[in-house]
Amino acid sequence: MKREQPAGRRRPGSIRSMAGKWPWPAAWAMLLAILLVQGCAGPGTASRTFVRKNVDLAYVTRVAVLPFTNNTQDDFAAQRIRDITATQIMAMGIFDVVDRGIVDSALREMAIDKDTPLDVPVVKRLGKRLGVQAFVLGTVNSIGENRRGSFSYPEVSLTLELLDSDSAQVLWRCSDTLSGYSLADRLFGLAPRDAFQITVDLLQRMLATIPK
Repeated sequence: MKREQPAGRRRPGSIRSMAGKWPWPAAWAMLLAILLVQGCAGPGTASRTFVRKNVDLAYVTRVAVLPFTNNTQDDFAAQRIRDITATQIMAMGIFDVVDRGIVDSALREMAIDKDTPLDVPVVKRLGKRLGVQAFVLGTVNSIGENRRGSFSYPEVSLTLELLDSDSAQVLWRCSDTLSGYSLADRLFGLAPRDAFQITVDLLQRMLATIPK
Protein backbone atom coordinates (compact mmCIF):
# COMPACT_ATOMS: atom_id res chain seq x y z
CA MET A 1 0.00 0.00 0.00
CA LYS A 2 1.44 3.37 -1.12
CA ARG A 3 2.00 5.86 1.69
CA GLU A 4 0.89 9.41 1.07
CA GLN A 5 3.46 12.16 1.71
CA PRO A 6 2.30 14.68 4.32
CA ALA A 7 1.13 18.00 2.87
CA GLY A 8 3.71 20.78 2.81
CA ARG A 9 6.69 18.38 2.62
CA ARG A 10 8.80 17.73 -0.50
CA ARG A 11 10.67 14.59 -1.33
CA PRO A 12 14.44 14.84 -0.88
CA GLY A 13 16.14 16.24 -3.98
CA SER A 14 13.06 18.04 -5.31
CA ILE A 15 14.48 21.49 -4.56
CA ARG A 16 17.79 20.58 -6.18
CA SER A 17 15.93 19.25 -9.20
CA MET A 18 14.00 22.49 -9.64
CA ALA A 19 17.17 24.53 -9.17
CA GLY A 20 18.81 22.58 -11.95
CA LYS A 21 15.92 23.19 -14.33
CA TRP A 22 15.08 26.86 -13.78
CA PRO A 23 17.70 29.23 -12.32
CA TRP A 24 20.52 28.55 -14.82
CA PRO A 25 18.59 29.38 -18.02
CA ALA A 26 17.12 32.43 -16.32
CA ALA A 27 20.57 33.54 -15.15
CA TRP A 28 22.02 33.15 -18.64
CA ALA A 29 19.12 35.10 -20.13
CA MET A 30 19.62 37.89 -17.61
CA LEU A 31 23.37 37.99 -18.25
CA LEU A 32 22.81 38.13 -22.00
CA ALA A 33 20.29 40.96 -21.59
CA ILE A 34 22.78 42.97 -19.51
CA LEU A 35 25.53 42.45 -22.08
CA LEU A 36 23.25 43.49 -24.93
CA VAL A 37 22.19 46.66 -23.13
CA GLN A 38 25.79 47.56 -22.33
CA GLY A 39 26.87 46.66 -25.85
CA CYS A 40 24.22 48.83 -27.48
CA ALA A 41 24.88 51.77 -25.23
CA GLY A 42 28.65 51.67 -25.54
CA PRO A 43 30.89 54.12 -23.71
CA GLY A 44 30.86 57.79 -24.61
CA THR A 45 30.56 61.20 -23.07
CA ALA A 46 27.21 62.85 -22.53
CA SER A 47 26.53 65.35 -25.27
CA ARG A 48 26.90 69.03 -24.46
CA THR A 49 24.21 71.03 -26.25
CA PHE A 50 23.42 74.74 -26.46
CA VAL A 51 20.16 76.11 -27.86
CA ARG A 52 19.58 79.86 -28.06
CA LYS A 53 16.63 80.85 -25.91
CA ASN A 54 13.55 82.59 -27.27
CA VAL A 55 14.36 81.60 -30.87
CA ASP A 56 11.93 79.48 -32.86
CA LEU A 57 13.95 77.52 -35.41
CA ALA A 58 10.88 76.85 -37.55
CA TYR A 59 12.02 79.66 -39.87
CA VAL A 60 15.11 77.66 -40.82
CA THR A 61 14.16 75.43 -43.74
CA ARG A 62 17.26 75.52 -45.95
CA VAL A 63 20.91 75.37 -44.86
CA ALA A 64 24.38 75.17 -46.34
CA VAL A 65 26.94 72.83 -44.78
CA LEU A 66 30.26 74.69 -44.83
CA PRO A 67 33.68 72.97 -44.90
CA PHE A 68 34.53 71.38 -41.56
CA THR A 69 37.57 72.13 -39.41
CA ASN A 70 39.88 69.14 -39.07
CA ASN A 71 41.76 68.70 -35.79
CA THR A 72 42.94 65.18 -36.64
CA GLN A 73 45.77 63.63 -38.62
CA ASP A 74 43.28 62.09 -41.05
CA ASP A 75 43.50 64.50 -43.99
CA PHE A 76 40.14 63.48 -45.42
CA ALA A 77 38.15 63.25 -42.17
CA ALA A 78 36.62 66.74 -42.42
CA GLN A 79 35.50 66.34 -46.03
CA ARG A 80 34.13 62.86 -45.40
CA ILE A 81 32.17 63.78 -42.27
CA ARG A 82 30.89 66.99 -43.87
CA ASP A 83 29.27 64.87 -46.60
CA ILE A 84 27.83 62.40 -44.08
CA THR A 85 26.41 65.31 -42.06
CA ALA A 86 24.62 66.76 -45.08
CA THR A 87 23.18 63.34 -45.91
CA GLN A 88 21.93 62.77 -42.36
CA ILE A 89 20.32 66.23 -42.16
CA MET A 90 18.27 65.42 -45.26
CA ALA A 91 17.61 61.80 -44.28
CA MET A 92 16.22 62.91 -40.91
CA GLY A 93 14.06 65.56 -42.60
CA ILE A 94 15.50 68.40 -40.52
CA PHE A 95 16.43 70.89 -43.27
CA ASP A 96 16.85 71.09 -47.01
CA VAL A 97 20.56 71.20 -47.85
CA VAL A 98 22.32 73.09 -50.66
CA ASP A 99 24.51 70.89 -52.84
CA ARG A 100 28.15 70.89 -51.75
CA GLY A 101 29.40 71.83 -55.21
CA ILE A 102 27.26 74.97 -55.25
CA VAL A 103 28.45 75.93 -51.75
CA ASP A 104 32.13 75.44 -52.60
CA SER A 105 31.77 77.38 -55.85
CA ALA A 106 30.21 80.33 -54.01
CA LEU A 107 32.98 80.25 -51.40
CA ARG A 108 35.65 80.38 -54.10
CA GLU A 109 33.97 83.19 -56.01
CA MET A 110 33.54 85.24 -52.83
CA ALA A 111 37.13 84.48 -51.72
CA ILE A 112 35.93 82.95 -48.45
CA ASP A 113 38.26 80.34 -46.99
CA LYS A 114 38.82 78.67 -43.62
CA ASP A 115 40.71 81.72 -42.34
CA THR A 116 37.95 84.20 -43.24
CA PRO A 117 36.07 85.41 -40.13
CA LEU A 118 32.37 84.62 -40.43
CA ASP A 119 31.22 88.07 -39.33
CA VAL A 120 27.83 89.60 -40.09
CA PRO A 121 28.68 91.12 -43.52
CA VAL A 122 30.26 87.89 -44.81
CA VAL A 123 27.47 85.70 -43.47
CA LYS A 124 24.78 87.94 -44.94
CA ARG A 125 26.35 87.99 -48.40
CA LEU A 126 26.86 84.24 -48.45
CA GLY A 127 23.40 83.57 -47.08
CA LYS A 128 21.75 85.66 -49.79
CA ARG A 129 23.91 84.08 -52.48
CA LEU A 130 22.91 80.55 -51.45
CA GLY A 131 19.35 81.33 -50.38
CA VAL A 132 19.69 79.83 -46.91
CA GLN A 133 18.51 80.85 -43.46
CA ALA A 134 21.42 79.22 -41.63
CA PHE A 135 24.78 77.50 -42.00
CA VAL A 136 25.97 74.25 -40.47
CA LEU A 137 29.57 74.38 -39.28
CA GLY A 138 31.50 71.43 -37.91
CA THR A 139 34.75 70.40 -36.27
CA VAL A 140 36.23 66.91 -36.26
CA ASN A 141 37.78 66.92 -32.80
CA SER A 142 39.21 63.42 -32.96
CA ILE A 143 38.83 60.18 -34.86
CA GLY A 144 40.84 57.00 -34.51
CA GLU A 145 41.25 53.53 -33.07
CA ASN A 146 41.42 52.83 -29.35
CA ARG A 147 42.37 49.57 -27.66
CA ARG A 148 41.39 47.66 -24.52
CA GLY A 149 43.64 44.66 -24.24
CA SER A 150 43.46 42.88 -27.58
CA PHE A 151 40.12 44.51 -28.49
CA SER A 152 40.37 47.56 -30.77
CA TYR A 153 37.45 49.86 -31.61
CA PRO A 154 36.88 53.26 -33.30
CA GLU A 155 36.03 56.48 -31.50
CA VAL A 156 34.76 59.74 -33.04
CA SER A 157 34.36 63.18 -31.44
CA LEU A 158 32.54 66.01 -33.22
CA THR A 159 31.23 69.54 -32.70
CA LEU A 160 28.40 70.98 -34.81
CA GLU A 161 26.96 74.51 -34.96
CA LEU A 162 23.93 76.12 -36.59
CA LEU A 163 24.70 79.74 -37.50
CA ASP A 164 22.01 82.27 -38.47
CA SER A 165 22.67 83.64 -41.97
CA ASP A 166 21.51 87.16 -41.09
CA SER A 167 22.83 87.86 -37.60
CA ALA A 168 25.72 85.35 -37.47
CA GLN A 169 24.41 84.21 -34.09
CA VAL A 170 24.92 80.63 -32.98
CA LEU A 171 21.42 79.13 -32.81
CA TRP A 172 22.45 75.65 -31.74
CA ARG A 173 25.69 73.93 -30.81
CA CYS A 174 26.45 70.35 -29.83
CA SER A 175 29.64 68.49 -28.91
CA ASP A 176 29.61 64.73 -28.47
CA THR A 177 31.78 61.62 -28.57
CA LEU A 178 30.90 58.03 -29.43
CA SER A 179 33.02 54.90 -29.38
CA GLY A 180 32.48 51.48 -30.88
CA TYR A 181 33.43 49.66 -27.68
CA SER A 182 31.00 46.93 -26.67
CA LEU A 183 31.40 44.55 -23.75
CA ALA A 184 29.30 41.94 -25.54
CA ASP A 185 31.44 42.19 -28.69
CA ARG A 186 34.60 41.87 -26.62
CA LEU A 187 33.40 38.84 -24.65
CA PHE A 188 31.99 36.98 -27.64
CA GLY A 189 34.79 37.91 -30.06
CA LEU A 190 32.53 39.91 -32.39
CA ALA A 191 33.78 42.69 -34.65
CA PRO A 192 32.94 46.22 -33.41
CA ARG A 193 31.02 48.75 -35.48
CA ASP A 194 33.32 50.48 -37.95
CA ALA A 195 34.20 54.19 -37.97
CA PHE A 196 31.59 54.98 -40.63
CA GLN A 197 28.72 53.48 -38.63
CA ILE A 198 29.95 55.15 -35.45
CA THR A 199 30.01 58.50 -37.29
CA VAL A 200 26.47 58.02 -38.61
CA ASP A 201 25.15 57.01 -35.18
CA LEU A 202 26.90 59.96 -33.52
CA LEU A 203 25.56 62.48 -36.05
CA GLN A 204 22.02 61.14 -35.68
CA ARG A 205 22.28 61.51 -31.91
CA MET A 206 23.62 65.06 -32.18
CA LEU A 207 21.23 66.27 -34.88
CA ALA A 208 18.26 64.91 -32.93
CA THR A 209 18.89 67.64 -30.33
CA ILE A 210 17.98 70.41 -32.81
CA PRO A 211 14.58 71.69 -31.62
CA LYS A 212 12.41 71.53 -34.73
